Amino acid sequence: MAGGWVSRPYSGRRPQVSSKRSSSFKRAIANGQRALPRDGLPDEPGLGVYKRFVRYVAYEILPCEVDRRWYLYRHRSCPPPVFMVSVTLAQIIVFLCYGARLNKWVLQTYHPEYMKSPLVYHPGHRARAWRFLTYMFMHVGLEQLGFNALLQLMIGVPLEMVHGLLRISLLYLAGVLAGSLTVSITDMRAPVVGGSGGVYALCSAHLANVVMVTGNWAGMRCPYKLLRMVLALVCMSSEVGRAVWLRFSPPLPASGPQPSFMAHLAGAVVGVSMGLTILRSYEERLGDQCGWWVVLLAYGTFLLFAVFWNIFAYDLLGTHMSPPP
Repeated sequence: MAGGWVSRPYSGRRPQVSSKRSSSFKRAIANGQRALPRDGLPDEPGLGVYKRFVRYVAYEILPCEVDRRWYLYRHRSCPPPVFMVSVTLAQIIVFLCYGARLNKWVLQTYHPEYMKSPLVYHPGHRARAWRFLTYMFMHVGLEQLGFNALLQLMIGVPLEMVHGLLRISLLYLAGVLAGSLTVSITDMRAPVVGGSGGVYALCSAHLANVVMVTGNWAGMRCPYKLLRMVLALVCMSSEVGRAVWLRFSPPLPASGPQPSFMAHLAGAVVGVSMGLTILRSYEERLGDQCGWWVVLLAYGTFLLFAVFWNIFAYDLLGTHMSPPP
């Protein structure tokens, strides 16, 4: 056939192009309802800068060649991946404002005015429900902010380009909320700052989707994929280790607040469970997956338990906390 696009025989219906997620995606390809390129993805020398980046994202995120070709064919630059970029910019702006106000750029939590922010989660202010999410805009210092911003842009933006704003924002915010609620249950005297819950949800979901799902690892054609996975795991592990050290062996003054590290672990659990379900199928509706409803029920049960815990457990257990700032 002439040209680079072919469609398989089908029963009289015209090929349809739709970006709508559907469980019949692969069936539609097999029936010729979606025309795909005959060969693999075009070579980089024949593409512009943006198309090269889209091609890289296809190989980075999607392990199946059919999904890569369809993604490159139907991808449009509008709407852009605004969620992860907006969150990252907001975190940087908030950090710069507090850094200039406090004149402190490292271990800001030890400044007496830091914990007075209306954004930080503190167990003494748990009745102010917005703090369970807004703590993601506050960071301990440049190191934590740089780590989170780098991973959000390097992993979060490509994931949002492929899977869309709704799925990635849901995954990120679910990790953030699970992080603060887990701290309120397991580390009842500790505050929480930083977007690590959401970051670890994204990273663990991507790693789980690539490594744990049968065939995905072999299908990835990114250069140095093993080295990149190892580096990601090393960076995540070192960040958790640093958070544990700050919690239990803090630098002077030891009387200052030591934010909890449990948000990292909660985000990772959300990523492996909820994220694996969200990312496992590129073109399948979440509502069509039985696993999605199981994960959603489990997450909803956890939220309900955490709400009741925060209402009743502190008084019943007689937990003594320092007065909130």
